[in-house]
Amino acid sequence: MSKKAIVVKKQTISLRAARAVIAAAVAKAEEMGFAVTVAVVDESGVLKAYERMDGAALVSVQLAQDKAYTSVGFGLSSDGWYDFIKEDGPLAMGAPSGIDRLVTFGGGYPIKVEDVVVGGIGVSGGHYTQDMEVAKAGLAVLS
Repeated sequence: MSKKAIVVKKQTISLRAARAVIAAAVAKAEEMGFAVTVAVVDESGVLKAYERMDGAALVSVQLAQDKAYTSVGFGLSSDGWYDFIKEDGPLAMGAPSGIDRLVTFGGGYPIKVEDVVVGGIGVSGGHYTQDMEVAKAGLAVLS
């Protein structure tokens, strides 16, 4: 078997980009007046960069990571999962309890470069709609 047949090269977010995403998200949360936790994962869902603002809720620590992880699973935002499963009884019943770390409300987005998922961002600390706004601000730094 050739080396090409046994090795796969993956595209992933750089640490520099992950840090920039987090800085932009934290700046937005500060502007909005609340504390969040921001997690950026690589294309495989492994934590790449992370920040918990002073005062961010304890539950936000895991939720931010899980939202980011969820978003890389299918390249679908965490809130997109709700729409994906809500009309499908077996999925609606089984996905949240059967898929480890699945979050079905807003705050997690895949990070894509030319339609390739290279990572994900997860934000937790406010209402999920606020988390979505903060995460989008983080993503905007990449465009």
